[in-house]
Amino acid sequence: MASDKHEHVVRPRKHIFLNNFLGGLAWGLGVTVGLSVIFVVLAILGRYVDLVPVVGDFVAKVINFILQNEPHLVR
Repeated sequence: MASDKHEHVVRPRKHIFLNNFLGGLAWGLGVTVGLSVIFVVLAILGRYVDLVPVVGDFVAKVINFILQNEPHLVR
């Protein structure tokens, strides 16, 4: 009954390794291409949404706060 606990692997280890390696490469390529497409779409959408003044004002306020309260941090 001890042999019923595990499946018997019929394929050689070389084929298993190659299959897993190629699967990992395909997964990595898919993630890279997918994220690239998402970032391009976000960049295109960001072109039409005017967020730069909002972010720029926020950064300016943070910099002014730092300069007023801790001027020795900025040289």
